[in-house]
This record gives sequence, structure tokens and C-alpha cells, in this order.
Amino acid sequence: MPSNFHLDAVPIRLQACGKSWEGGGRALEPLDLAIRGGETIVFLGPSGCGKTTTLRIIAGLESPDPGGRVFFGEEDVTELPIERRNVGMVFQSYALFPNMTVIENVAYGLKVRGVPRVERAARAEEMLEMVKLGEFAGRRIDQLSGGQRQRVALARALVVRPRVLLLDEPLTALDAKLRDGLRLEIDRLLRQLGITAVYVTHDQGEAMALGDRIVVMAEGRIAQVGTPREIYYRPANAFVAEFVGTMNRLSGEARNGRMRLGPGFGVALASLPWSGPDGAQEFLVRPEDIDLAEEGGHFDARVAASVFLGDRTRLVVETEGGQPLTVDAPGRADFARGQSVALRLDPNRLLTLPA
Repeated sequence: MPSNFHLDAVPIRLQACGKSWEGGGRALEPLDLAIRGGETIVFLGPSGCGKTTTLRIIAGLESPDPGGRVFFGEEDVTELPIERRNVGMVFQSYALFPNMTVIENVAYGLKVRGVPRVERAARAEEMLEMVKLGEFAGRRIDQLSGGQRQRVALARALVVRPRVLLLDEPLTALDAKLRDGLRLEIDRLLRQLGITAVYVTHDQGEAMALGDRIVVMAEGRIAQVGTPREIYYRPANAFVAEFVGTMNRLSGEARNGRMRLGPGFGVALASLPWSGPDGAQEFLVRPEDIDLAEEGGHFDARVAASVFLGDRTRLVVETEGGQPLTVDAPGRADFARGQSVALRLDPNRLLTLPA
């Protein structure tokens, strides 16, 4: 594939796109969203939150409720069926033809479009090289691993040079190690092609690794849109804070620019920036943002559970007041149940949520 090969970076705009089911009930509340050309945007959320419905509306597999519009660039494609939108789709199920070879599967979309035999063979070979499967062109599908099959599905979606690439939980059926490797390959390919990509997943690791921006969804609505760092470090609401990563909740009180944690802590931190009203507050902190202190800790706790995860050891500790906290310690550190540990908080790492 020539190094200057790029697909068109088509922006997408959703305007008041909602979806109601016959007989009542909503799969998706009306939403507005602008996706930049060449951007990889990831819809993240639990099952039933509306992320796949949104993808299907973009694809043309579902129509939005009256008043909803879908734009590819300046073109209103709302009334166009999927075959006229020129989108590529990759699903969790590979949907490959077992009676065809790898290259025949990749070239199938070109054949349907009437591309001459010589040209479609050349383009299919090009795309197989790009997904690092050139040597597998003549193999049967049942001779491939799951990861190789998913790369064939990706090549088949891209060979037709779609305006937009849509991926619906494409790695869910793969084991963890294979999934990690393939998402790096997908990221490399999307960056190389410069295509606009919309990716649906419930896997936070995939969302963080692939998304230029993440759309977190809950109950048919957008809970937050932001970069992976914004979503992780500045959650917009309690749902995002709890859904993305692990979060500790600390009850406390703010007064005159100071905060004090609830019973069992006895921690006062004058440097905590606080612009809200005085009174009872809830502070949030990630496990990696609570430090183990050899001396000068803010409070003591006892280890209730310890899980070695390789790069870190995840502790569940209980404070004197009985509140459990999740804390990440270095992977080489070893802890015994009931062991006393001193913990320290950095006020700049504590989060508060808007009222």
C-alpha cells in the first residue's frame, strides 16, 4: 500500500437523533454530536445504553425518529440506505464466507460493486498487506485464528474505500492478549488511513487506547464527551466517575476553603481548591492517587484484601471509621491481611462533582 494512501476524512454530524420502538419505549433520547473528519470516536457504556443504536443510525441500518438528521460532511444522508452511504462495517461476528478464500472474502465487496477482476485483485492484495495477512491470501477461513479472521473482516470493510468506518464490539470474542495486540493494529491502521471511525465497546481499555474522544452513554443519553484523559480525570457526573475506572468516594465537609474527611479520617487539608458552598461534600479519588506513606501519613488503615496484578498490587483497606478504600501499591510490594498501612492524600488529586 503506498505510504501516501489515505481515505477521505469525512466529518459526521448527528442532529436531534433519537430512537423510539414500536409500542412505546425509547432506545435513544434525541442527541446532537459532531464527529471530526479523521477522528476515531468511541461510544462507551453498559449494555442497553444506546451506543449500538447510535451506530446503526449512522450506518443507515436504523432511521432516527422524525426530526432527527444525519450528515456526512454537508450531505444529509438521513434518507439514504446503508448501501448508498458507502460505510464500512466490522462486527463482533466476523461474517466471513467459509466457502471463499481470504482474498476472495476481502474482494467480495468490490465484486458486488462491479470493479474489474484485475483491479479488485490488486486492491485486495494491497489491503491484505496492510493488515499483515498477505501470505494468507489463498487460505480458507477455517484455517485462520480468531484475530486473523477479524483482520480479514477489517480489510474487507476498508477495501471498498468507505467514507466512514463503523466498528461494533469487534474484539469482544477474542482472548485478552489477542485483543490487546489487535487493538494496537487497528489504531495503527486508522492513523495511517486517516479515515473517520466510530467504534462501539463496553471495554474501557479499548476506549482509552483507541479513542481520540470517548462518548460515555447511559440510559439512552450522552453522559459525557471528552478525550480519554478528560473522561478519566475530570468526570462530568457520578455515573462517569463510577463507570470509568475505579473510584473511591470520601464523605467530608468543606468550610472556609478547607476540607475535612468524615469520621475515622481526621484529615484537614487547607490547600484543597474549593469554590463551592460550605457544608457536607463528597470527594472522589482514584486508587492510584492514594499514596502509601512510610511516615507522615494522613490516616491509618488495615489491609482487608490484597490482589497481585503484576504491574501493581491492588489493596482493599478499611479505615478506623470502617470505610473501605481501594488503593494501588507498587507491584513488588507484598501485604498481609490485617497489616496496618499509613495513607496520604494529595488534595490536588481529589475530585468533586458538580451539583
